[in-house]
Order: sequence, then C-alpha cells, then structure tokens
Amino acid sequence: MPGDVGDRLGMALLVAARNAIAQHFGLPTRPLGVLPELGEPGATFVTLTRSGQLRGCIGSLEAHRPLLVDVGENALAAAFRDHRFAPLTADEFATTRVEVSLLTAAEAFPVVDEVDAIARLQPAVDGLVLAYRQRRATFLPQVWESLPDPRQFLAQLKLKAGLPADFWHPDIRLARYGVRKWKET
Repeated sequence: MPGDVGDRLGMALLVAARNAIAQHFGLPTRPLGVLPELGEPGATFVTLTRSGQLRGCIGSLEAHRPLLVDVGENALAAAFRDHRFAPLTADEFATTRVEVSLLTAAEAFPVVDEVDAIARLQPAVDGLVLAYRQRRATFLPQVWESLPDPRQFLAQLKLKAGLPADFWHPDIRLARYGVRKWKET
C-alpha cells in the first residue's frame, strides 16, 4: 500500500540513483529521506532507458556494501561504464528514466541437464546467473518480458556469457534470485 516501507525504500533508491548521476554532471540533487535500510548491505541493478530503449544496465549480484553506496555506484556505472553504450550525456539525462532492482540473495539452482533447467525455470519470476569456468552472466527477471520462452532465455544468457547458444556442459552452474523493482514514471 502507498506509504509503506517498500514504497519509501523504492522511492529513496530511485532518488539516490538519479542523484548520483546528477551530481556527476554538477546538477542539483533531490533530498533523500533517512531510511535505516539504506545503510544495510544490498545488491542492486540500475537500468537506464530512453524512449523505452535500454541505455545502460549495471549491477551487483551480491550484497557487499551499503545499499545507498551500491545503488549510487551502479547508477554511475550504468550511465558511464556500460560497454554497450557511449557514456550518457547531460543533454540525454533529463529524458532518461531510472529503474532500480533490489535483488534477493541468489540460491544455487542445481539441474541434471539443460532440459531440466528449461523445465524448472519460472518465467517472469526467476533472475538467473549462469557460470562456466571464468565466464558468468545474468539476466534479471525483467528480461522475461522480451524473452518469454525458457529455452530462448537460457540460450541468450549463454550468448551473453560468451558461450554458444547450444552449449551445455555438466560444469555449468546456475543460481536464481528474485527482485523488487521500482521505475520512474
């Protein structure tokens, strides 16, 4: 319901992410309410969009620093260090929308084989981490919106990790997680 801790936390995370980028450009920032949760360890992803198109997305898979620090650093990384895009410009900033995803702790998702993984994935629910040797990639649950088929979801995740789409090896490790997300309107 409006005004609950989740809403306040989400609004604070969105303000913190936007403030980090604004401060980089020397622009005014908005006041940030005091919430104890912001000082607790947390893992976030910050996604930037312009005109509905992805403009940057960077995040943390493990909670290793205070939530306020994590969201600020990930906002800056999404704006200026996502290798898929040129750094965000001050002119683009006003029309860029921020989304923050707060991740739950990833849990090992042991599978017998790829068929088992595909059968047990929960579309629109599971965020997934795929690791094989030194390669690792993740898709947030939001990616299900553009890749609703589990087979396609897993194939694209393997490509993101630098592996062939049809690759499978018994040493592949999967972990899944959930998110709470908030997006600017």
